Formats: sequence, C-alpha cells, structure tokens
Amino acid sequence: MSVTDYSVLTKKRPEKSLILKLKSHAGRDRTGQISVRHQGGGEKKQYRIISNLNEIMDTSAIIESIEYDPYRSSFIALVKFDGKIKKYILAWEGAKVKDEIISADKTEIKIGNRLKLKNIPNGIRIFDIEIKPTQGGKMVRSAGAFATIVAKEEKFVNLKMPSDEIRKINAECFASVGQVSNITHSAQRIGKAGRKRHMGIRPSVRGKAMHPAAHPHGGGEGNNPIGLKYPKTPWGKHALGVRTRKKNKYSKSMIISRRKK
Repeated sequence: MSVTDYSVLTKKRPEKSLILKLKSHAGRDRTGQISVRHQGGGEKKQYRIISNLNEIMDTSAIIESIEYDPYRSSFIALVKFDGKIKKYILAWEGAKVKDEIISADKTEIKIGNRLKLKNIPNGIRIFDIEIKPTQGGKMVRSAGAFATIVAKEEKFVNLKMPSDEIRKINAECFASVGQVSNITHSAQRIGKAGRKRHMGIRPSVRGKAMHPAAHPHGGGEGNNPIGLKYPKTPWGKHALGVRTRKKNKYSKSMIISRRKK
C-alpha cells in the first residue's frame, strides 16, 4: 500500500499541446548495444513538457489542476495565465487548485512564487533553482526536496543543498519558494515484481550468483563472501564509496563544503 497522498490529484487528461511521445530505447545506445542494463518493457507513457514561471514574468498564474507525471517523482501543476495560455510546472507541497502565483524579480515571499535569490530571505525553503541566470530551473526538483539560503555575498548566495553540500549560486538566478510536492515518495513500497516491470525496470542478478568469467564477485562453492577488498562492477571498477565527480570540474570553485556521505 502506497503512503502517497493522491487525494490532491485532479483526474484529468493531459493537455494535448503540452505532451510528447518519446520512443523507448530499452537501455540501448544508437549502435544498438545495451549501455544501461536492466531496462526494457514498461507501460507506454506520454512526456509532459515542464516549463517554469520565468516564462510568465510579472503576470499572475492560476493553478487549474494538479496531476501525476509518470516521468518524475513529484506532482505537476497545470497553470493558466493571460486567460488562455496553459503551462505545466513543478507542483510544490501544499499547492491547491485555484491558487494564484506570480514570478517577478521581487515579489511577496509566498509558497509557489518565483523570484531572484538576492530577494529571498535567509532560511526560506526554495526549489527549482537556476544554475545560471535565465537558464531555467536545474537543481532541487525531485519529490520532497528543498534548499535553503545560509548566507549572502555581493554577487552570490550560499545555498545548503538537499545533500548538505553548500555551494555558491549567482544572486541573479531565480528560484521558487517552498518544497517540491509528494514528500512521501521515498516511503513508497513497490509491493510486487509486476509494478517494477510496468516501470520499465527488468530483473537484476547478483554478481556473486554468477560464474567467475561474468563478474568479479562470481565463483566459489556454496554461499561465500565476494572475497575482495571492495565491491566491484562487472567491469572491475569500484562499486561503492568512490567519488565520481571530476577533480578539475569548472564549477569546483563554487563548492564551499562538499556533501556528506
């Protein structure tokens, strides 16, 4: 039994002008080789085009419905502005039909409103944050996620991310006030294998159940440990506890404090 509160959702067909049909590739790249394992099958689904309120600057928008999106963990909201134009945006916790929101450089600090980071007080929960001005929201978009402003400098603000990483972001970037919807997503129980197959996820086999030529963990008689100093991928690389971020990445100078493992 899922603990997600689906009572907020409006049973409504997706807007035809705001959906795309994406072809399923079952984890295969353009050469036809499987590059991502354990993918395939799954229910057909339509992709909703998600916008952000930067496209609706200085104009109020009204929520028409709150809907489920099969491509993301959070819910989405259908908003209408100028009386007829409709857009999908990420829904926030506490969003309700007929709520009115606005996007502007500086506006009221109200849940759902979108404004520049330099005009948001410290300690306020924010989500859907831009990395570069006018680029659109890129960070803190998954279910239940939020970041907070911990300090402000001349041109930058220091954000505490959901991972506890503290990093600098340009103060001219936009962010939405509040927390992403569907905060109970992490507590969902899949319940049965069939639901996983509907999600397009195929079964995986433990490495230690394979033979030695198929996986570094394979081989041995009966039930044995992996017999290695650390877990490995099928290709012999570290599987757990290894930092994957590039050491000389261009944005390294923007990170004040790394996330905690």
